[in-house]
Amino acid sequence: MEEQNLLIYGRHPVLDAIESGKTIDKLLLQQGTRGDLEKEIRQLSKMHGFPVQVVPKEKLNKIVRGNHQGIVGFISLVPYYKLEDVLPGIFERSQTPLLVLLDGVTDVRNFGAIARSAELAGAQAIVTSLKGSAQINADAMKTSAGALSKIPVCRETSIMAAVELLQLSGIQVFASDLQAEKAVFEMDFTQPMAIIIGSEGEGVQSALLRKADELFIIPQVGTTDSFNVSVATGIILYEAMRQRIST
Repeated sequence: MEEQNLLIYGRHPVLDAIESGKTIDKLLLQQGTRGDLEKEIRQLSKMHGFPVQVVPKEKLNKIVRGNHQGIVGFISLVPYYKLEDVLPGIFERSQTPLLVLLDGVTDVRNFGAIARSAELAGAQAIVTSLKGSAQINADAMKTSAGALSKIPVCRETSIMAAVELLQLSGIQVFASDLQAEKAVFEMDFTQPMAIIIGSEGEGVQSALLRKADELFIIPQVGTTDSFNVSVATGIILYEAMRQRIST
């Protein structure tokens, strides 16, 4: 599917798409929109869990050539799930949880590559936040080599809330940190676990590092800043898979 085919615009088409159960990736609402439309969109956003961005009219004009009526939506190529709905199924299948939490990964190709590694390594779900996450578009799907059609993507209000839910469910939360003392291969990844993966530029935010159960570092010999986020995720997931296969 081409990315332009994911666009919907105009008040009635957007509202009809939401009411018919289409999974909305995000909505763009024209700056200055007030009244019943704004109230209804805000209510639907909370009900169905999709982000709404307020943007200038000029931005909408660049995206859509027709009469957008101040509202443009993107239909997602994959369904989104809730973590609280996915977790019970993992335990019911007698699987040891292995989850990937993405904290601000915005590059669609990195997102797709991470999904590919996650699916191959046996992860049961990817968790993203409602805001500040990569759009699952045609590029993400292509880079994932089909993995995004196989592994559930959970979209949560915040990664912090997801971490708290996981910890209450008996799942250890790990995070990569360049200041950590232990190396990735010193971790016990055979237990129920989740890995927080930070953004391309900033890494894992400090509040999440403090919340994590354990921190580790991926050792490197060269002097380049660090591994690309999707490569780093692949290294971590492969280590988890190696440990689980060898036990």
